Amino acid sequence: MSTFEHGELTIHYEETGSGFPVLLLAPGGLSSAIDLWDRAPWNPVEQLSPHFRVIAMDQRNAGRSFAPVHASDGWPSYTADQLALLDHLGVDRFHVLGMCIGGAFILSLIHTAPERVAAAVALQPIGLEGNRDLFLTAFDTFADDRRDAHPEAGPEDWAGFRDNLYGGDDVLWSVPGSEIAAFPTPILVLMGDDEHHPQSASRHLVERAPNASLVESWKSEADRPAAREAVEKFLAGHST
Repeated sequence: MSTFEHGELTIHYEETGSGFPVLLLAPGGLSSAIDLWDRAPWNPVEQLSPHFRVIAMDQRNAGRSFAPVHASDGWPSYTADQLALLDHLGVDRFHVLGMCIGGAFILSLIHTAPERVAAAVALQPIGLEGNRDLFLTAFDTFADDRRDAHPEAGPEDWAGFRDNLYGGDDVLWSVPGSEIAAFPTPILVLMGDDEHHPQSASRHLVERAPNASLVESWKSEADRPAAREAVEKFLAGHST
């Protein structure tokens, strides 16, 4: 694993394979880190490395990455980290595949730099459907686990960070549905089906993004081979 330092930010990342770049954004909420891919229905690092240049990363303050906490932190902070890492690696245009919170990261990336994202795969994106307390509780647990490592952050910093992530009413958290309608990027959505990843969030994305398509069944052992093939074909078909 390699380390990228950018100001006060330290990002740990891992590169495998060669070919068109694919940025991986792991599940695990704000604890999104490379190791959590091992808990997914399949590991895209292993799946995609024979065909693509795979770039996996620990998000800020997850795994072995670190950044100071400020009241202004939010979805754009993560997007800036991701783009800074890609700039460091000399990557201009890339695919992105994310799971869980990775869906919100993907949408923020497309919103910020649509010309750089060739195609995106969102596996069970998180979404708002009467479940805000789940996300607020998860944030509080994340913050409680890390307060000692962040003497620079006072209560107002954690509160601002929390509100910037989960205080709004956008179904997909990081980007309003009205703006998704202008996204040019091809998006493949593998549907969620639980409280954090409601089906409604996946359908909301597919209904609004003009170049999005949906795979409804992909987690079971029987469905995995076809879903994996669909992901590979989708990314290969947009690798330009």
